[in-house]
Amino acid sequence: MAVTNLLDSMDVQFEKVELGEVCFETEPEQSFLRDFEAKLVDMGFSLSKSREAMWVEKVKLELITLLEGDKVYGEVSLSSLLSQKTGLPYSRLSNLFSREQGLSIEQYFIGLKIEKAKEWMSYGSMNISEIAWSLGYSSVQHFSSQFKKVAGITPSHFKSLNQKPRRSLDQVGKAKLC
Repeated sequence: MAVTNLLDSMDVQFEKVELGEVCFETEPEQSFLRDFEAKLVDMGFSLSKSREAMWVEKVKLELITLLEGDKVYGEVSLSSLLSQKTGLPYSRLSNLFSREQGLSIEQYFIGLKIEKAKEWMSYGSMNISEIAWSLGYSSVQHFSSQFKKVAGITPSHFKSLNQKPRRSLDQVGKAKLC
């Protein structure tokens, strides 16, 4: 909506605006793209320049959307889901993602899940077992082990902190996760 409003205010013709993608009716001039990019940055967005970066952003959006759903895992594997949503083979997505981000899709998704767990623990409405189950872990022990590996402390210790360090989901993978 924000990008659509920006394009409308700039009086630009476009075919569609979706999460992470804008399709213009005609090839925009470079001066417009520079102005558009500056305004996107002011709004907290960034402009992806390469096709590879676009695919990486699509993967990130799909993972965040999956994480924001009611249950993280359904009947379909993560690799199948991403291939289905993007139309690319998972091996290609995995290679692109690792090259662009410096970590695997799985590592990134684990980071997202740990940040989501931190969010839920901060609210205090779920216990650690419920969080582990909701995030698709097979056991509390597996969840606790991954949490400690990523965050550097156990879930119980995190839950006991007065100030609970968290990151927004769009910041996962950009630096240390805790």
